[in-house]
Amino acid sequence: MAPQRFREQFTQIQRSMPDVPLAMGPDDAGEFLYEKGVVLARDGEEARVVEDTVRQHFTTFAGLTPDQVRRTSPQTNRSGITRIRVADPGQGDGSGDPAVAGALRALSAAEDRTGRRLVSRNHVVSIAVNACPGDEPVPVGRGAQPNPAAADGAHDPGTAVGVLVIDTGLMHDHGSYPLLAHTRGDAQVEECDGDGVLREYCGHGTFIAGLVAAVAPNTDITVRGTLNDAGAILESEFGEKLFEAVDRDGWPDVISLSAGTSNGRTDGLLGVDAFMRELLDHPTLLVAAAGNNGSATPFWPAAYAALPGYENAVLSVGALRGDGEFGACFSNHGGWVKAYAPGERLTGALTGFETPVPYVYQHSTYDACRYGFTYACTCHHPRHSGVLSEDGTTGKPDQVMFEGLAQWSGTSFATPVAVGMVAAHMTAQAETDPRKARRQLLDANTEYAQVRGAHVPALLPPTWRPVPVSPPSART
Repeated sequence: MAPQRFREQFTQIQRSMPDVPLAMGPDDAGEFLYEKGVVLARDGEEARVVEDTVRQHFTTFAGLTPDQVRRTSPQTNRSGITRIRVADPGQGDGSGDPAVAGALRALSAAEDRTGRRLVSRNHVVSIAVNACPGDEPVPVGRGAQPNPAAADGAHDPGTAVGVLVIDTGLMHDHGSYPLLAHTRGDAQVEECDGDGVLREYCGHGTFIAGLVAAVAPNTDITVRGTLNDAGAILESEFGEKLFEAVDRDGWPDVISLSAGTSNGRTDGLLGVDAFMRELLDHPTLLVAAAGNNGSATPFWPAAYAALPGYENAVLSVGALRGDGEFGACFSNHGGWVKAYAPGERLTGALTGFETPVPYVYQHSTYDACRYGFTYACTCHHPRHSGVLSEDGTTGKPDQVMFEGLAQWSGTSFATPVAVGMVAAHMTAQAETDPRKARRQLLDANTEYAQVRGAHVPALLPPTWRPVPVSPPSART
């Protein structure tokens, strides 16, 4: 059965996408979400093969009529993906979709013959994976300082490293935070609900931009609100949105992406395949979050870093716990994660400094770490009760006030720290090639951490201050 936090997150994302019936996968294990009743295929001949094969399979074995299998979107788009309806998405519940599973099985023989992937679920790509990002933001006092603190250095428009953040949009008052004075981009949609309460994930993109600017002041940061709806978007739309972002702003030096999904496979996401192939034609470096499932299962697009040809084009980033010595309990891990950076209890700008804003917690903390760790991790500290808790014992959800800075945890935030490290290296070494800077940075790195028994590169900014934690358990 899916973990409690994943079920809560399913409820949150479904609420933000009311017109898209969703299911958990695989089965009810709670590794990813996907659109019910629909599969994806590449445009053209492959879409025709998928359509014909699925139609024959279902009319022969499932008793469906031929017209129930049909394309439900334009046949051509920039990402080269077609949605094919294989069942009524309104049938059944969210525990799985037998029709989609049947469509995948029907194409398995054809995929074996061609050696090429032909069909896929339409996954939900999200900043909220199981642990939503690693926790929810926590207020800090008025006298608190950013961590990482602002590095020395000035912003020089002539040499600044271009960074494109694909995330939620910018809070309306972000410009009152000094580090974000040069940041531009999309505004966050609907920052607060009708009662003036901050919506979940609002400030996520602002927080990320502030971390990049703190580690690397000489950056030109653009934030695009691709993930404004509860931090979630369908895979069929995500590739198109990535193309829109780079078409609008040009290919930057670095893309910071704190979103993704697992899919039960080791060959990437069909919906972003065209974008990833085009990425190889540009010098841009994609820095992507490894995800917060506490799992070794590949998480995409970050896991492209382990695929042939993408070694220099993609940097996948996991999260270290507060002391920087071990992996955070929630961080995904494995050989496909190429570097780790601080990602637990970082302090940065959730909003500007104009007006305090209330926030009501969506998820409750646990009595103990849900991954079995014994240090004081974000699973159970600091304690709070949330709206979506299913145990019925939390009572009234906790409300807090944010006045600019906050602490937040997740691979979402380890990622912009790594982006800042690459950008700072480019400025310090007058290096204009971000992929070469990535190699140089990792080759020169002398800091390491222990993650699930592995000795891994740790990217620790000079201005980052470790946060003390209790002694590690055997699970670290």
